[in-house]
Amino acid sequence: MVGVKVKTKDKTKVVRAKAKAATFKNLGHAGGAIKLTARRSIKRSKKASAPGAPPHTRHGQLKRALAYAVEKDNVVVGPEHEKLGEAGKAHEFGGRFRRQRYPKRRFMGPALEKVKDRLPKLWKDSVR
Repeated sequence: MVGVKVKTKDKTKVVRAKAKAATFKNLGHAGGAIKLTARRSIKRSKKASAPGAPPHTRHGQLKRALAYAVEKDNVVVGPEHEKLGEAGKAHEFGGRFRRQRYPKRRFMGPALEKVKDRLPKLWKDSVR
């Protein structure tokens, strides 16, 4: 007769904690990459950019207003409302701002499109 004893350890909580920490870290990296890409697409110029092209900024206010924040399982990237008001929304989606009509000058959507292929690589091997 052969006897076998087996002991198992439940590491579910440890794995979940490490996965949560890795997600938070990688969402931060993803938000930073999208912000940097959007920031680099905005050029300083006194003239307005062509409709459909990323917006220009005269004094750099739009570039400085870009930020990202990580909360639990998501990241929010875009211009801070406190610094820029509705101007970022008017540029991205088109619309009225301060009695002027703005055509679409997307900068956040194209930034995400440029970065999206790199995002899965951030999570690869991040939980150990």
